[in-house]
Amino acid sequence: MTTGTTPPPIRLKSFERARDAWPLDPNIIHLNHGSFGAVPTSVVAHQDALRRRADLSPVEWFPRIAERVREARERTAPFVGARAEDTAFVPNASAAATVVFNALVLSAGDEILVTDHGYGAVTMGAQRLARRFGATVRVVRLPLLADDDEVVQRFADAISARTRLIVIDQITSATARRFPTARIAALAAEHGVRTLVDGAHAPGLIPDAAVAGGGDWWFGNMHKWPCAPRGSALLVTTAEDRQDLWPLIDSWGAPDPYPVRFDTQGTVDATTYLSTPASIDFVESEIGWDAAREAIAAMADHGARVIADALQPYTEAEALAPLPTPVPSMRLIRLPDALGRNREQADDLRMQLIDAVGVETAFTSFEGVGYFRLSAHLYTEASDFEAFVDRCIPEILQRAGIRTPAPAHVI
Repeated sequence: MTTGTTPPPIRLKSFERARDAWPLDPNIIHLNHGSFGAVPTSVVAHQDALRRRADLSPVEWFPRIAERVREARERTAPFVGARAEDTAFVPNASAAATVVFNALVLSAGDEILVTDHGYGAVTMGAQRLARRFGATVRVVRLPLLADDDEVVQRFADAISARTRLIVIDQITSATARRFPTARIAALAAEHGVRTLVDGAHAPGLIPDAAVAGGGDWWFGNMHKWPCAPRGSALLVTTAEDRQDLWPLIDSWGAPDPYPVRFDTQGTVDATTYLSTPASIDFVESEIGWDAAREAIAAMADHGARVIADALQPYTEAEALAPLPTPVPSMRLIRLPDALGRNREQADDLRMQLIDAVGVETAFTSFEGVGYFRLSAHLYTEASDFEAFVDRCIPEILQRAGIRTPAPAHVI
């Protein structure tokens, strides 16, 4: 049963409630920050001002965009523990993976290792890379509750003489847990295998995420937990062959070396990149990143207990998944067995509930089991979890075909 006191709304220096710092619809319950993020009002205004400046004088704006992006890179790279000269802005994590895949040359019979926790779009990119050269993609299956030692051992057992590349998540999207990517990368290097670390969820949740992630290449989204405008991510590498990396658009920066060639992308709206330092500074100035992680974790723990208690009578296993390596902001709660048995069902349930009851959620599937992936940020409040129980659980049970007892008649 739920224990402990209900946490009060998180406060910021300039706001009584952190929620007041975000322009979120008050009629919607927001419990899915992890998918698309949410941008603070002040950062929205900052980006709007930059766009307005570009519209007022395009000929002044675009020829100088590379200089502005470079300055943003220099301010943003240290947030993930990287140097600006090792860091490029890209539109999102999947774009970073595509940049790396486009640069690699394999031979027929070579092998790429991915996991059954991997993000679908990135795994699809690895499959496309393999098809180009007649290589293969092999899935390393990792139990949901495997600890770090077991995860590393499974990779040790999986690496073969044909393995050329490992693609591994630092924080998994579908299962909301952390993997020991630096250990896996070190193991891979011993066998002459290269590692691409998918840190899409890592910036903001893991201090110095790029350094902690390891690997030959690391990438992470800034629009998720750092709350930058959507369309901002980082690719970080110190690999000797990084000059083989090219942006997705050939533009006037082509003669420049990595990462400078990524700073110019024609008329792409670079205000997403330019606004990223403002989003990082917002959290640091209002509460501090260490305190933010602690506050978010406490709120997520409370919410997970509340929702898991409400769902426990309707699940055969433990409702709150006891992940061995949790992250500050996300928790995994098991659904009734009839729901979310695959990704398509889970995604469909997400849209059904936002349309039916106005709650933004994330449902995922792993090994045929559906889960609610709770994700919280500073603006999340205890009342949001209570609203989930009141609004969503009756809908979930109905869709699972579970009849609940009618309330007792009071005389």
